[in-house]
Amino acid sequence: QVHLVESGGGLVQAGGSLRLSCAASGRIFSSYDMGWFRQAPGKERDFVAGIIWYNSNTYYADSVKGRFTISGDNAKNTVYLRMNSLKPEDTAVYYCAARNGGRIATTKAIDYWGQGTQVTVSS
Repeated sequence: QVHLVESGGGLVQAGGSLRLSCAASGRIFSSYDMGWFRQAPGKERDFVAGIIWYNSNTYYADSVKGRFTISGDNAKNTVYLRMNSLKPEDTAVYYCAARNGGRIATTKAIDYWGQGTQVTVSS
């Protein structure tokens, strides 16, 4: 069993930056992918970024490439999402996600979810 707890959300002006953290309790095996989804009001939960835990390779949604960076700290069992050049359309609840044995690009494949953290970008 893996328990995920996000932190770091908040209110920021357009063009600003935030860093989200997701601390995992329980064992994160090398076979896991970790990452982030987001859900805006009235919209579906969409993939944002993922990291392959054993080799730290990363992958991103097109909408955040070049602006967001995902990283992981094996010793702390924590995954981060650095968000730069934020836009009002980035406003959403951001969810940490974990999957054992594959990419996390779809909500249907996720084994564990965090509770979410709100990110609001003002124009």
